Amino acid sequence: MSTESGYTGGHVPEATYKQVCTGTTGHVEAVRVTYDPNRVSYNDLIKIFWENHNPSQANGQGVNIGSQYLAAVFFHSPEQEAVAIATRNALQESGRVQGPVTTQILAATDFVVAEDYHQQYYEKQGLVTPRKD
Repeated sequence: MSTESGYTGGHVPEATYKQVCTGTTGHVEAVRVTYDPNRVSYNDLIKIFWENHNPSQANGQGVNIGSQYLAAVFFHSPEQEAVAIATRNALQESGRVQGPVTTQILAATDFVVAEDYHQQYYEKQGLVTPRKD
């Protein structure tokens, strides 16, 4: 239904992007996904996640390197945690990933919504076409 860019896990209330980038706030850049389970399942969402990031790159994705880019799934319930662990283990056992899957599975904590210029960032940069559905 929607996504929001933001920061989670840190110790600085209402942290800003500039603060998070210092690596001293304890925050991780994250995306909060709000979905309708009648339209898409958590299993489907986690499958898309595993297919669209490098699960063997622990502190970053692509050129974004640093503790604030930790590769992680943040779960909100024991059921989500179980699915995340099971799918991570299945991915590791599949042999599709060279080396260990380093993506962490962590309990969700407070979420700080990022500044407006971070929302829908790729669309604003012309890197993807917005969906029309």
